[in-house]
Amino acid sequence: MLDPDVAAHYELGLEHSRLFIDGRARLEFVRTLELLTRLLPRPPARVLDVGGGTGVYALPLTELGYQVRVVEPIRSHIDDVETQASEPDLSGLSAVLGDARDLPENSDSYDAVLMLGPLYHLTERVDRVQAFREAARVTRPGGVVIAAGISRFASLIDGLKRQILSDPLFRSIVERDLQDGQHRNPDVTGHPEYFTTAYFHLPTELSEEAIEAGLTEPQMYAVEGPSWIVENIDDLDNQLFAARAVEQEPSLMAATSHFIVVGLAAPAQQS
Repeated sequence: MLDPDVAAHYELGLEHSRLFIDGRARLEFVRTLELLTRLLPRPPARVLDVGGGTGVYALPLTELGYQVRVVEPIRSHIDDVETQASEPDLSGLSAVLGDARDLPENSDSYDAVLMLGPLYHLTERVDRVQAFREAARVTRPGGVVIAAGISRFASLIDGLKRQILSDPLFRSIVERDLQDGQHRNPDVTGHPEYFTTAYFHLPTELSEEAIEAGLTEPQMYAVEGPSWIVENIDDLDNQLFAARAVEQEPSLMAATSHFIVVGLAAPAQQS
């Protein structure tokens, strides 16, 4: 069941436009889509977008020729995706209500599975590993699972950049983040910009969870890298150069806002 604070945050209806409101958000979108198109098998591969929201990545992937199915726990997000899927040139897009820990899909039925959000809101490790296991289950042997995490230090860096660490509410959120990765905003509707109930990973934790779930050959990529820290974030070309230059540098992985792990579904066991 989805945490009520998480549901309240997304039911504010901000998710559809979030990645287009400023240069920093645009960097996240462009870099994530860039990594997806590089790491996914070629279209018309079948992709399950778990926690795909309003289809912000499912839509462009469908336009590139992928067959994309969104699994989402928020009914209004499903409605948004289905509205888009009604367009004649988006027949490869579909959506269904569901939970990342118990996917309503058959085993070995997708070439790739995306989890670009569910792991943020599964605050217990056992649930995150279960989500990885479900992603691996529905992925064909040798297919890819791509999952995103938020850095343990994202709120601290964001607070410095936006000069909001003097806000007692935000500072208390940051202190908890640094203590154990548990991100808690006691005023979700009043301060949605402070996000909602979530877990913020250390980079090594994300790959360890993937391995525990049975995925093989995990590779980590920083999405924004250090680029999101600078003030002139509208200089997209230079931001992209910097993000790409250190995307797999372990010593800088925690300085990004988001990172992804890419793992392979294990081949079937020979009897």
